[in-house]
Amino acid sequence: MLQALGLGASALAVAGVAAPLLPTTPFLLIAVWAFARSSPRLEAWLRGHPRLGPPLTAWEERRAIPRGAKAVAVASLPLSGLMIHAAGAGLAVTIAAGLALACTGGWILTRPS
Repeated sequence: MLQALGLGASALAVAGVAAPLLPTTPFLLIAVWAFARSSPRLEAWLRGHPRLGPPLTAWEERRAIPRGAKAVAVASLPLSGLMIHAAGAGLAVTIAAGLALACTGGWILTRPS
């Protein structure tokens, strides 16, 4: 079960490398957590991967988010807000989502690079 979770999270992380609105690092963290409990071989592969390993190391050692990932994440937050509004969400939902997105952006920007 945990290995399947790790594989699914890894697939989403790889997709997030190419898709700007899909985050990579959170899925990597889920994958490495699941693999640490189910497959040491897959955990070692993920940590040693040239593209996927460095963001994991940066987060685990310094709680850092790479500068490029920050830029994409913060730039995608207003787009997410617009999508919520365009989907026809009510005013209260739109305002609540906007506040949550603003707080998320602030949190991302306060992490080291």
